[in-house]
Amino acid sequence: MERQIRLLLLDDEPIVGKRLVPALAKLGIETESFTDPEAALQQIARKDFDIVVTDFRMDKMDGMEVLRRVLQKSPRTKVIIITGYATLEIARQALAIGAFDFIAKPFKPNDLRNIVAKAARALGYKVMVSRQEDQQEPSL
Repeated sequence: MERQIRLLLLDDEPIVGKRLVPALAKLGIETESFTDPEAALQQIARKDFDIVVTDFRMDKMDGMEVLRRVLQKSPRTKVIIITGYATLEIARQALAIGAFDFIAKPFKPNDLRNIVAKAARALGYKVMVSRQEDQQEPSL
């Protein structure tokens, strides 16, 4: 049997983790949620994650720094950047550094599930997303 996909979610808004952890659990993904970048990076140093989803703009550290530190430790990890301040330049910069993908807020949990599933498939996991889940979920 395949090992469960491990995902770390980092967003300084607690509501994001509260809403996305159950949404990602529907894919069978083991998700750890953090609001503090320092604590998240300490956990990343202790444990291997397949996928890291990080907010771009946070008080203590930006998502680009998180992206660099994650890839430095584990180049195999797929990093997805989420942000309410989406610009082409930020997206280009993130992708140039090595981000797997980029998603702009507001987004529906199913939008993120689709990107996470794509990242999981790129790592060799079999993950399918149901289209119906999207209907009732409010945007983040």
